[in-house]
Order: sequence, then C-alpha cells, then structure tokens
Amino acid sequence: MAGTGSATTLGTLLRELTADPTAVEEVVTAARGNSPEIARLPPAEVRRQVVALLTCGLTALERQDDPGERDFAEARRLGADRAAQGVSVAGLLRGVQAGRNRAVELVVRHGRTAGIPDDVLVEGLLTIGRYAAALERAVVDGHRHAERDLARAGHDARTRLLRRLLIGPEPVERAAEELGRFGLRAEGPYHCLVAEGGDPVRAHALTRRLSRYGAVLGTVEGRLAGLTPRLPPADRLDEGVLVVAAPAGPLDRAPVMYALCVAALRAAARRGRHGLHQVTELAGETALAAQPALAELLGATLPAGLDPGDEFHRELASTALTWLDHGQRLDRAASALHVHPNTVRYRLRRLRELTGFPPVVETPGGWPVLETVRWWWALRTWLERG
Repeated sequence: MAGTGSATTLGTLLRELTADPTAVEEVVTAARGNSPEIARLPPAEVRRQVVALLTCGLTALERQDDPGERDFAEARRLGADRAAQGVSVAGLLRGVQAGRNRAVELVVRHGRTAGIPDDVLVEGLLTIGRYAAALERAVVDGHRHAERDLARAGHDARTRLLRRLLIGPEPVERAAEELGRFGLRAEGPYHCLVAEGGDPVRAHALTRRLSRYGAVLGTVEGRLAGLTPRLPPADRLDEGVLVVAAPAGPLDRAPVMYALCVAALRAAARRGRHGLHQVTELAGETALAAQPALAELLGATLPAGLDPGDEFHRELASTALTWLDHGQRLDRAASALHVHPNTVRYRLRRLRELTGFPPVVETPGGWPVLETVRWWWALRTWLERG
C-alpha cells in the first residue's frame, strides 16, 4: 500500500484489513488459540466479533472523540451473551486481548509496508487503544450485569436442583418446594432431555427455544440437560444440534431416563446424527454401544476373511451394510449405492466366499432378526475400526 503518512492513509489501511478475510482469520486464530472457552464458540461467531472490534478501531481513528462519549451497547450485549453461554469473563478477555494484540501487529506490519511513518502509526494506535480499553470495560460490565441477573433468576439454584433430580437420588417429595419455584410439579410427568455440548452459542439459543415450551434446563455433567412438560416439533430446533429426549414420565424416574438419554446421545453422536430424537428411536444403537467388548469380538471374527487395507473388501462390507439397512432388498440397496442390482448381488456373493456371509434371501422376511443384528454389528464395527 502506498501511503502519504496521513491519518487518512492509516484509516484506509484499517478499512482494508477489516475487509481482508486473511487478516481477519489471523486475528480469529489468535483469539481462539489463547482462550479455550472462545475456541469452543463457532468460528463464524468469533469472526463477527473480530470485524466489530476492527470496525470500532476504524471509527475511533476517524472520529477522534472522547471514548467516554461513545455508546458501547453492542459491547455490553456481547459480554451478556457470553455470560449466558457460560464463557467466563477471564476467558472472554483472554480472547479479546489476544485478538487485539494480533490486530496491532498486522497494522504495524502493513502500515510500514505502506510507507506510513512510525510516529503516525503510534499516534493512531494510541487513539485506537483508548477505544479498545473502553470497549473491554463495556464487555466486562455487560458480562457482570448478566451474571448478577442470572443469579437473581435462580440460575445456580436451578442447575443444582437439576443435578440432584437427574443424577439422583433425590426424593421428589423433599424437593417439592424447590420444584414449584422453577415451575415444576412433583406429580409430573416430564420429558428428560439431553443436548450435545461444546457449542455455547447454540446451547444458549437452544435453551431459549426450549424454555418457550416450559423446559427447565441447566448444565449437568458438562451437557445441557433438563426436564420439560412438552417437546417442540423437531423442525423448530436448530438442525445442527443433537438433542435426545425420553418419553414423559414421573420425576422419580428421571435419573433412569437421564442415564438412557446420555447413552443414546453418545451413540447418536458417533453416528453423526443431528436434530431431535426420542431415546426409543436410538434403542438399537444405544444397546449395541453398551457392549464394546462384544462388538470388538464380532468385528474380529465374522469378517475375519477381509483385509482392512483392501479397498475392494471395504466396498464389499459397505455394500452388505447398505443391503441390511435397506431391508435386505437388492433394488433399494442398488438405488442407495447408485449401482445395478446385479452389482449388489455380485458383491454379496464375493463377501460370502470370503467370510461365510449368509446367502441372500430374496423372499419376504429375509434373514432371522438376530442373524441380521449379528452381521450388521460385526460389519459396522469392522468398518469403523479397520
């Protein structure tokens, strides 16, 4: 960048950096790399923050007014959102400050390349620094106000109650008074639900959405979990979130339902599932996942004639799984694999020659259920661990 040494040139530089995806990504990487809590946020969310901070610096340089006269409502909202998402003020500031330091390095490096004199760079960065400090104070202020509001709303007490109800054992009659405080009735019934963790932004949005249906939610063993009198339609939830719910039942059954939901959540996550699922829908995967030693034994014995390093062998196993998943129908499996039914028939025959895979039954009913489960489990395990 060619420069004249003026503040306008520095403003142009900041404007270009703010619009430069590579520069923004460097700042994002610094922020996420220095704060594990920020790293758990979606990169797009952090990127939005970075652009907002760079834009703030640009505005500060152009306006040259007193930071005390600025409205930092957006920064306060940012702090409040992070508090609600469970990000600590220390974790938030580590990310903000690391990103700011990286942005300063970029300004200095590109400024010198553009020919901007050091004294102009220093003066501009001092101006930006005053605004950055005021912005950070606003972030902290918003975070602390939100924490106090959450505490007044009974956030901590609600979470403690949920942990006692879901992990147990907590006699429901002993917690009757507390239940009423949070809109629950000892006589129930309630759905227990558990959501996949790791994304505080989505967890916060999910909490707000489920609360509209009477859900009482909190963080239990690192996951969003809770009780709700009714479930929302599946299409009303973020399709990128995995939620597992149990059928409605009495509160004294909540620990059992919670344990089942957690097991089903793990099984569904391993399969890459998303959306809202009933624990009963995931019964097969959950039951099989609870027997890893038996899965290992099946995966090592039934497909023993296959070589994990041979792509053709992996294709045979995958084809057989698809055939089993599609009701042992050659036409449906062929359609799913985008091949001719005769290709499916050939691959299953080759698999039988190599492993003793049972013969294809082309009459209604197919294999016995237990034989189907045995081979489905064995092939799935072999493919996953091969």
